Amino acid sequence: GSHDTMTYCLDKNSAVSGNESKLVKFLSKCLPCIVHPIIMKWSITQVLTVTEQLEAGVRYLDFRIAHKANDPSMNLYFVHMVYTTVTVQDILWEILRWLETHPQEVVIIACRNFDGLTKRLHNHLVACIKEIFQCKLCPRNVVPTLRTMWHLSHQVIVSYEEEVELEKHCELWPPIPYWWGNKTSTRALIRYLERMKRMGRPGKFFVAGINLTENLRYILVHPFGSLKKMTLQSLPCLKIWIKQQYPGPKKKCINIIAGDFIGNNDFVKDVIELNTKI
Repeated sequence: GSHDTMTYCLDKNSAVSGNESKLVKFLSKCLPCIVHPIIMKWSITQVLTVTEQLEAGVRYLDFRIAHKANDPSMNLYFVHMVYTTVTVQDILWEILRWLETHPQEVVIIACRNFDGLTKRLHNHLVACIKEIFQCKLCPRNVVPTLRTMWHLSHQVIVSYEEEVELEKHCELWPPIPYWWGNKTSTRALIRYLERMKRMGRPGKFFVAGINLTENLRYILVHPFGSLKKMTLQSLPCLKIWIKQQYPGPKKKCINIIAGDFIGNNDFVKDVIELNTKI
């Protein structure tokens, strides 16, 4: 999986999202030449496009969806502190085109965040999902083995973090739990993941996030740093942890593993190779 899948196309001229603190929005307005480059350095988590991620082997896409404040249109964007240059609809069509050329591949799309989405916009988003993917959508009453999905020509599982919409549409799956450590150090992140494993894996899909997270103190101590530098430094230790994991239904088993800058350090290859342990 890729964490914050769509940050490769964040708009450097975008306003700060409505979800951010008043302080960040104030500083962004007063000192845009200083604050905006810092925001960009710590918001970008991927450099590969969504098609390149799929080609690399990513099968879980983390979509943080938002509607821009004061935008009269129905356009929806992806967001991570700032908004993307591309719309959600455009990316869904891009995924469909890839799936049509890879008929045996299955993709999980986690729709989250929903900053600024009204009931009308939720209806619009779900209608777009259903219109674009049609029979490729796997309804939640299907047990999604590959054999079953190939037989029924399903290729897309959409999890949706909005209870009202879930109740209305059988094509939407419940939210997929994401183990987010919110840690700045690799050791602390691994300790968190091991603690979550001891508590026992959820019964269905879940994500172990191997992504580090900056905070204000970390940024001030590393004025010339970036999320990419932070991530690349952590990858050798996280690579060892990944190789030690086991997939499957047992208590301490892992399901989906999602990370930042997934094109680096054989991350995708290491995760896929875990399947040989089954």
